[in-house]
Amino acid sequence: MKRVKIKDKEFEVSITSETILERVHAVAEEINKDMEGKTPLFLIVLNGAFMFAADLMKEITIPCELSFVKLASYEGVLSTGKVKEVIGLNVDISNRDVIIVEDIVDTGKTMHQMLATLSIRNPKSIKICSLFLKPDKLEEDIKVDYCCFSIPNDFIVGYGLDYDQLGRNLKEVYTLVEG
Repeated sequence: MKRVKIKDKEFEVSITSETILERVHAVAEEINKDMEGKTPLFLIVLNGAFMFAADLMKEITIPCELSFVKLASYEGVLSTGKVKEVIGLNVDISNRDVIIVEDIVDTGKTMHQMLATLSIRNPKSIKICSLFLKPDKLEEDIKVDYCCFSIPNDFIVGYGLDYDQLGRNLKEVYTLVEG
């Protein structure tokens, strides 16, 4: 197994780039089928979802629009668990089919708050497309409509996900090696 060291931690490949691209293709096909005849707006959540979104969009064949948003939910280095603001949402989403593109849904708290924030803007529908879902960590009643991987509650890095802002550029996904 291939390993990388990022700062003080060792990580081991857990999902290859080929496997990621296969799953991204499959999820894109689902979206293409479900959204046929519609022109959805993809809201891509930065920073973590940028690689996933780029590969996903290459596989989307229906007419669509893209917008990038960033969520403000941190105070210092700790998450507050609440989204204070959706930064960069400068598109009218009223009566639109919206697909949120996220890197990972773990507790679901951030996504729950984001859904509440977007819902008051009267979208026609909101669906969630996530690269990863950690079902054992989920604390909110969140439906992830499109998911590439359901994973255990391990710390992962790569393909957009980071450890202390490093490792986002890795084309494979690595899991933290304990001990």
